[in-house]
Amino acid sequence: MSNKIGIVGCAGRMGRMLTEVIGRTENCTVSGGTELPGSPDLNKDLGELAGIGSLGVKVGDNPKTLFSSCDVVIDFSVPTATLNHAKLAAETGCSLVVGTTGMTNEQVAELETAGSKTSIVFARNMSLGVNLLMSIVEQVAASLDEDYDIEVVEMHHRYKIDSPSGTALALGEAAASGRGVDLDKVADKVRDGIIGARKRGDIGFATLRGGDVVGDHSVIFAADGERIELGHKATNREVFARGAVKAANWLEGKPNGFYDMRDVLGLK
Repeated sequence: MSNKIGIVGCAGRMGRMLTEVIGRTENCTVSGGTELPGSPDLNKDLGELAGIGSLGVKVGDNPKTLFSSCDVVIDFSVPTATLNHAKLAAETGCSLVVGTTGMTNEQVAELETAGSKTSIVFARNMSLGVNLLMSIVEQVAASLDEDYDIEVVEMHHRYKIDSPSGTALALGEAAASGRGVDLDKVADKVRDGIIGARKRGDIGFATLRGGDVVGDHSVIFAADGERIELGHKATNREVFARGAVKAANWLEGKPNGFYDMRDVLGLK
């Protein structure tokens, strides 16, 4: 049986990419999509918006109808909307894949609560490559002591509104987990002026913005005499869509719970 997938924000750049990827993926279909009330794209065909031809599925503006008619919904929206969608998922029993960025730890905890009533995959970055990188970073951090300073460097397009990126924070969390420390206690996100010497054991973050960069991330382990650099570069947004669709198909038949992409990739 085909997995019926719905898309929040289906007329946006990521929504159209998701429609295209679902359209060419076996055993799944685009079952619905929503935009905000008043959107000029309401009642348009999702396939035509994505440039893949008519699918016979129209853009709606009622999220509850979407969640009631789909097996799983993919959400790349904004944190407040995502939390409302998580409640709808819990109410309807529809599974949910969340790729929304900029979510606080408290908001993620609310998602986890909703996971007790349905199945949810949440990742700050849906790229399969980035999630493999996180696993490697955790292993390297566990193998090296505090003689190795850890720096996370990220660059995105000029329009990105959150900083550091969710992916950078997730990489920092992976490094902190490897060292057995709380990232909130060792993160150094702001450096300006006469700041003094670097504190041993800190995990530093550097943020760059400019142009149309989709997403570049590096984790540097720097010691006296040597440096290890691990990185990932995304050149288009399709990598995020492919990861989200893989997660949506992975959720089919899974019990209620709060999962991440390392569960999807079998890395746990």
